[in-house]
Amino acid sequence: MTAITRRSALASIAALATSPLLLQPAWAQTALKISHQFPGGTLTEGDFRDRLTRMFAAEVEKRSKGALKFAVYPGSSLMKTNAQFSAMRKGALDLSLVPLSYAGGEVPEVNIGLMPGLVTSYDQAYGWKNAEVGKELARILYDKGIVMVSWIWQGGGMASRGKPVVDPDDAKGMKIRGGSREMDLMLKAAGAAVVTLPSNEIYAAMQTGAMEAALTSSTSLISFRLEEVSKALTTARAGSYWFMLEPLMMSRSIFDRLPKDQQQMILAVGAELEAFALKSSKEDDQQVANVYQKTGSKVVDMNPAALKKWQAIAKATAWKDYSEKNPSCANLLKLAEKTL
Repeated sequence: MTAITRRSALASIAALATSPLLLQPAWAQTALKISHQFPGGTLTEGDFRDRLTRMFAAEVEKRSKGALKFAVYPGSSLMKTNAQFSAMRKGALDLSLVPLSYAGGEVPEVNIGLMPGLVTSYDQAYGWKNAEVGKELARILYDKGIVMVSWIWQGGGMASRGKPVVDPDDAKGMKIRGGSREMDLMLKAAGAAVVTLPSNEIYAAMQTGAMEAALTSSTSLISFRLEEVSKALTTARAGSYWFMLEPLMMSRSIFDRLPKDQQQMILAVGAELEAFALKSSKEDDQQVANVYQKTGSKVVDMNPAALKKWQAIAKATAWKDYSEKNPSCANLLKLAEKTL
């Protein structure tokens, strides 16, 4: 290579190295991935949790003028449901909307997000974010590599292949999916045999008879078409011992790479969408009853007397077990009880 050619090549490399494209960080060049386990839809149709992720993606992209782009992967199409939380902690997944309690084996504190009888109304649930319990939970997650973007709570009920399950005595001898370790402890104490699996696997288990009943959110009771394999439903319309924290979360390592204005943008849009989540959850609590009634299922509501019985069992089993895990769990439970 001649001196002139060498100088030309070096000049070209130098120019390329300082080009605006290469000076952009990696996140500005590729879409951030949002994963969840729920059925896919559109901005206006389908499971509201999928819609929320699409609304979030569209609004952040708009406010960032295209600097941030997103790709939504519904139905666990990007990775398995139970791998999402860990992947975010490692920076292998950007964002996920996933039940927080699914990560209980990895971070025991998060099981407070599906603690039976601890949250019994939406007012109480959405008060957590700015209460001591919410601030402490967010801090723990941040330390573990997770940023809370949207606080999403859902009430839930129980679909059954046979009789409705309202009172604890109704659960005796039944194979039931609870959704968290703590929910399972309460069900076991009531005499049920528990089955552990994510909500997107409930249909197959109930269809084959491997499971007789399942506790899950009202939205999942609809989206996963469980009315096709059920004959009874206990709703959350009149209250429930099953309230689940199912937030939109982001990998802290990915979040920290963004400039401050884009970080603030993400958190602002996430917070704004919480009103949509609350409205949609309440609507689904009613809609699920309509869906099951149309198929001829027997639809009943939880009543205050039965709720108190479940709560008493939960305090003696799930709450006690959780508080004994470590001082951090004990402190979180104490802070949560202040919201009762």
